[in-house]
Amino acid sequence: MLSAIQNLQPRQLITQVINFALILSTAFMLWKGLSIATDSPSPIVVVLSGSMEPAFQRGDLLFLWNRGQETQIGEVVVYNVKGKDIPIVHRVVRRFGGGEEPLHLLTKGDNNNADDTELYARGQSYLNRADDIIGSVKGYIPTVGYVTIMLSEHPWLKTVMLGMMGALVVLQRE
Repeated sequence: MLSAIQNLQPRQLITQVINFALILSTAFMLWKGLSIATDSPSPIVVVLSGSMEPAFQRGDLLFLWNRGQETQIGEVVVYNVKGKDIPIVHRVVRRFGGGEEPLHLLTKGDNNNADDTELYARGQSYLNRADDIIGSVKGYIPTVGYVTIMLSEHPWLKTVMLGMMGALVVLQRE
């Protein structure tokens, strides 16, 4: 593989590196465009636990929508807890306020015995719809997200995968 890179003319090598950079920037632009269209900082998330079984399984890929803030009881939402980076996918079981007042929500996993008040930030007994909710689930693809789970559970796989992608782009002949 190293000899193949050495055999490339400088112009070909630069072209391949630019192609790789274009692929990465296109993916980034698509993600940002989707974020703007859905009004969600993370328009696609992966289910990481079994707390929403049987509705969603670990590894399901969820599509979120965050336009229109009238979240109803029974709706599945994704939220972030202040101070934690992992989004949580749970169902709304109670709502408080709305209209002129800020909308507050209480959530619970379908497979959990208790509501989520223990998961919320210290001193928080409900979620503020405008501040805490990333989006409502509008669709999903089963098991596709397992790739992401594998990459996060085994960080060395990420390096191998990126290396292979980079090598394929550089070594690809046009």
